Amino acid sequence: MERKLIGVDLGGTTTKFAILTENGDIQQKWSIDTTILDEGSHIVPNIIDSINHHIDLYKMDRSQFIGIGMGTPGTVDLDKGTVIGAYNLNWKTLQPVKKQIEEGTGIKFTLDNDANVAALGERWKGAGENGSDVVFVTLGTGVGGGVIADGRLLHGTAGAAGEIGHVTVEPNGYMCTCGKKGCLEQYASATGVVHVARDMAEEFSGNSKLKQLLDNGEEISSKITFDLAKEGDILAKSVVDRVSYYLGLALGNVGNTMNPSSIIIGGGVSAAGDFLLQQVIAYFKQFTFPTVRNTTVLKLAVLGNDAGVIGAGSLAQRFI
Repeated sequence: MERKLIGVDLGGTTTKFAILTENGDIQQKWSIDTTILDEGSHIVPNIIDSINHHIDLYKMDRSQFIGIGMGTPGTVDLDKGTVIGAYNLNWKTLQPVKKQIEEGTGIKFTLDNDANVAALGERWKGAGENGSDVVFVTLGTGVGGGVIADGRLLHGTAGAAGEIGHVTVEPNGYMCTCGKKGCLEQYASATGVVHVARDMAEEFSGNSKLKQLLDNGEEISSKITFDLAKEGDILAKSVVDRVSYYLGLALGNVGNTMNPSSIIIGGGVSAAGDFLLQQVIAYFKQFTFPTVRNTTVLKLAVLGNDAGVIGAGSLAQRFI
């Protein structure tokens, strides 16, 4: 009987699931809404019900499954299988996720932080090409990351390894939600790009559609900013250049410290594609010394929304 993995990607609005082969190929996938009412007390029971329902639906046997892996927001205790501080899930208290899911499904379970899990997925079946030294940075509402060194995911003493979003790129710069100033997250996330655009527009006096939009009080986004830059808007091009500078600086420091085979850029902002990547590479080369410059490659992520479930599936491989 062919052995299977289950990957779960728990998000604030949607929970994604996949049944995978041992080699990480997705065979079935589905999703459910994440119900955060009643302090998130429905989340784990809904996950258990959905897994059990689909195992029965596909007429599979629980003994086929090596394990279930899950990526989750919040602070994870890997040994105990608990989560705390996942505020977008309304989880304000300690959640004994591993205990509940193992009891509810009869299948071994493991979990990790969602950014780490996406890094594992992109490393295993995506742009990382299963390399033993890979760094993943995701540019979304915030900036997250995951670091794989010598084939192992790094966690650090308090589970904070890979928090690339809090690398300082501008001392005394924008205040970050973490409490310090000048974090990469405040410049290269989707909200960070808009913040940079607003500030640069105040000092800009030339002809620019981006400035017109901002002066008229219209809502802009990182996508609008990048699209206008691609069209040649002078202000938008300057904003993208500044964002690329900060990202190249942060990733240059990561490269000089870790010398991974690849640094993979994913998340919503990375949808700007090669236009963004080439500018970041130029600054990355400026901020790295020759050995790193010649051996560490910057790439765009390729798995999109599947990175989380594939990475979660790879977590479950620890039970082999």
